Amino acid sequence: MKLVYNVNDKPPIGKLIVFSLQQLMSILAATILVPLLIGNGLTPAAALCGAGFGTLIYLLITKGRSPVFLGSSFAFLGALGAAAPKYGLLGILIGGILAGLVYVIVSLIIKGVGVNWLNKLLPPVIIGPTVALIGLSLSGSAINNVQNTAVSSAGYSMVHILVGLFTLAVTIICSTYGKKTLKMLPFIIGIGAGYVLSIILSVIGNVADVSALQLINFDAFKNMEIFAVPDFTFVKAFDQLEGFDWGYVASIALLFCPVAFVALAEHIADHKNLSTIIEKDLLTDPGLDKTIMGDGIGTMIGAFFGGCPNTTYGESVGCVAITKNASIYSILGAAVAAVILSFFGPFVTFAGTIPACVIGGVCIALYGFIAVSGLKMIQKVDLNLNKNLFVVAAILIPGIGGLTLKFGDVMDPIVTVTNIATALVLGILVNLLVSRSKESE
Repeated sequence: MKLVYNVNDKPPIGKLIVFSLQQLMSILAATILVPLLIGNGLTPAAALCGAGFGTLIYLLITKGRSPVFLGSSFAFLGALGAAAPKYGLLGILIGGILAGLVYVIVSLIIKGVGVNWLNKLLPPVIIGPTVALIGLSLSGSAINNVQNTAVSSAGYSMVHILVGLFTLAVTIICSTYGKKTLKMLPFIIGIGAGYVLSIILSVIGNVADVSALQLINFDAFKNMEIFAVPDFTFVKAFDQLEGFDWGYVASIALLFCPVAFVALAEHIADHKNLSTIIEKDLLTDPGLDKTIMGDGIGTMIGAFFGGCPNTTYGESVGCVAITKNASIYSILGAAVAAVILSFFGPFVTFAGTIPACVIGGVCIALYGFIAVSGLKMIQKVDLNLNKNLFVVAAILIPGIGGLTLKFGDVMDPIVTVTNIATALVLGILVNLLVSRSKESE
């Protein structure tokens, strides 16, 4: 892939601002959705600020060589949902720090013994389908948003579907028919166009009293503060220090630490994918030890400020792939913007009023590119050999089918291994099983 801006290239300041906002918009929905889903004191503004600070730390530790944004991790949803009502914000903060420590320990091990063993453990026949699976497993989220059924099946709406597809169409047209600048701004233009259409429909819906057309809640802008300090997790968490039962720490560790290994698998897949896009092996430069260390510290920072552990975002990788802009300065700008805008009431309110269908429309493209980039990784794998077919099948089918492993009470498990992690483990085991096969062309 020929990049318009490579990792170290610095776009002109005007373009840089727009590119940074585009990166921010590509990760915005997922980053603020996690605290919205969990509630219990977690807020979108604080999560956005935590993601910005976490990304800045990541860029510092990786010496500005890995162009990816860190946002709220969906892998920790189960742990957050279980910890929030039982252990409060202090329990969430402790859990995020413990999860980050898992990353730190793994990074130190990799620094000590090297990364070659990892390349042997995760060859293209494994990592390719896993990356594809990440994109495919997110497809349900995109379509649920487009259909307006992300929260309840009763929300299904043809109006939302048409607006989502309109947003997708604008994104596609900009990316394929636009001139140089438009080609690099498909998401921000697509989201903007979708939002304007939503405003028009909502105004008509309010005047005609047609609820189906009211996509935007204008009441959210009433009594809006221009400047507002986010409800940072650490502030309320520290208030719980007195009287907190520290015997809960072991239980919190069982909730968060196993999930950290799941997120590590996605981390490796994201960086393998990004390496293919920028044609530079990030696992050796800056090194997997540094990217994992950066992700681990970023996870702690995310939990400290916003309660949500962070992770590298496939949406950010997809944005780099589609726009062909891998400039580290765009990621840096997005991180700084995330921190600043988290204090800016109008932006937080605007972000909260973007209809899910608009975000879903652009995510169809984003998640699709993630899936396709994974498939590209296995182009050089000989799929005429049954041993390779079995490995790919062991990853894709259980992963797409949603095979999860639950330990403890099925209805309230202590640990849940996600479908992506389960599929990755199965792929590794099957690859080990067939590795001694003498099957050849």
